[in-house]
Amino acid sequence: MNRRLLAILVIISVFAVMLVFVNEDGRQKTEDSSPPSSIVSLSPNLTEIIFALGLGEKVVAVSSDCDWPAEAKIKPKIGSFWQPNTEAIIAVKPDLVVCETFPQQQETAQTLKRTGLNVLSLRVESLDELLAAIQSIGRTAGCAEKAGQLTADINDQLNQIRAKTFSAPKLKILWVVQIEPVRVAGVNTFINEIIELAGGQNAIAPTGDQYPSISTEEIIGCAADVIVQSAMGKQDILKQQADAKQFWSRFSNLPAVKNKRIYVIDPDTVLRLGPRVVDGAYKMAVFLHPELFTWEQEAKTEK
Repeated sequence: MNRRLLAILVIISVFAVMLVFVNEDGRQKTEDSSPPSSIVSLSPNLTEIIFALGLGEKVVAVSSDCDWPAEAKIKPKIGSFWQPNTEAIIAVKPDLVVCETFPQQQETAQTLKRTGLNVLSLRVESLDELLAAIQSIGRTAGCAEKAGQLTADINDQLNQIRAKTFSAPKLKILWVVQIEPVRVAGVNTFINEIIELAGGQNAIAPTGDQYPSISTEEIIGCAADVIVQSAMGKQDILKQQADAKQFWSRFSNLPAVKNKRIYVIDPDTVLRLGPRVVDGAYKMAVFLHPELFTWEQEAKTEK
């Protein structure tokens, strides 16, 4: 092979590497030279990330479960989180579809890819994966610098909470996601990350399930110091707080019940792994160690 031909092949190879990237699902895609001008999001947390990156005006449709920020509510809907409407997505002709990696959305993703649409599939099941997802959306949408700043801000705020609670007593937390039957967050969940970051430890021993249902005996045996319950639906939080205290009163020997440490929290800030996870982690830390956050609470109230 002569040197000139070899040089040409090397140049071609370099440009090929520059123009190819690998999606989180492992598939190679050719990267557009220009950022997408129209975006569809199939997941509420991804929608929150997209808006936080200042891309809200480019969003042409979202799933029916995307209700924050307020602007997301008025966007056209393309099915639900669990059942995306493939035909509706294709009809709006997006430059980019952003979705998660669980089976229902991946089935839709594969269909969309076969039609030629650009799909970014993201696994977001931990705090690290949240930060990685923000960076990935930022790179794909042409706002990598903004994504870097957002991830740095989130990381910094979480680290501030972690530092504040690091030396505090590690209270045992029972995080309840459903009460009939009682189903809780196990140790292999991002909720467990929030529990530990906020200065607590999971009251439930490791199990094979991420969100196991537990028996009356297990509830009594866990000896939880604090019970945190995810609010259900859009009902008044104060009403749900009163109902929760009534429900748990039957376990009068639990330290959490004895000491009246039962809390109901807005699930959108903790069960959605998005930019608002900082708010959820902060609230959790205040539930566990209010004595450490007196000044911050007063400052927030004054604002």
